[in-house]
Amino acid sequence: MKKNTSFSKVTFGLTFAMTTCFASFTHAALPETLRLGTNPAYAPFSYKNPDNQVAGFDIDLGNEICKRLSIECSWVEGEFDALIPGLLAQKNDVIISSLSITPQRMEQINFSDKLYSANSRLIAEKGSDLEPTIESLQGKSVGVLQGSVQEAYANDKWRVNGVDVIAYQNQDLVYDDLLAGRLDSAFQDEAAASYGFLQDESGKDHAFAGPAVKDDIYFGPGTGAGLRKEDEELRDAINNVLAQMLEDGTYEEIAKKYFDFDIYGY
Repeated sequence: MKKNTSFSKVTFGLTFAMTTCFASFTHAALPETLRLGTNPAYAPFSYKNPDNQVAGFDIDLGNEICKRLSIECSWVEGEFDALIPGLLAQKNDVIISSLSITPQRMEQINFSDKLYSANSRLIAEKGSDLEPTIESLQGKSVGVLQGSVQEAYANDKWRVNGVDVIAYQNQDLVYDDLLAGRLDSAFQDEAAASYGFLQDESGKDHAFAGPAVKDDIYFGPGTGAGLRKEDEELRDAINNVLAQMLEDGTYEEIAKKYFDFDIYGY
């Protein structure tokens, strides 16, 4: 760390200009490389492209953040429920993988400012009368991603009331069992379900079932980048470049590649 004179420059730069002083802060206080953890089975946020490379909205956001921080970044793939343990075990440095900001997770890790909003929706066969309520789902099966906020909500609200909640290691396995008739419904992020399943030929016979489920305790204000609690300087740096991206239109430009609606949720 530099002495107080440099810190004063940093403070001034972040508050008024976020230009050369911010760059000085970046090189003085941040690591030269970062490992970004993601689960590439959740299109359009994180998935494998035809060249077997990670791609998606989360990936584009992460790469742009690294570019602006002048940090070399690599992507570390893992199952979703292993991302936070991996962060705490120093196997990755930042999680960018549709990670909802929730009170439970904030007991373990820190978060950046919001990356985007995330509604949770039930999907079922077209014509189904299923709704995301206890009364409608009693005796029915619901597939969820293991370690997700949807799993936590479904276990606490539905399983205890006679709903068969089944967790899977990745989202593609949920869709496979839904298509095979082994599940009555699936509960996941709205944008991921729309882009990654319903708009695909395989999902043509399925649709959203009922409205989005709202619960701030479980779903929080949206998703964020997950960091270790001690990495406050890294969190602040990510927040600053994210604010720049929102201000200069870069965020919107990236989002338009994947969504025809306001994913940030102004």
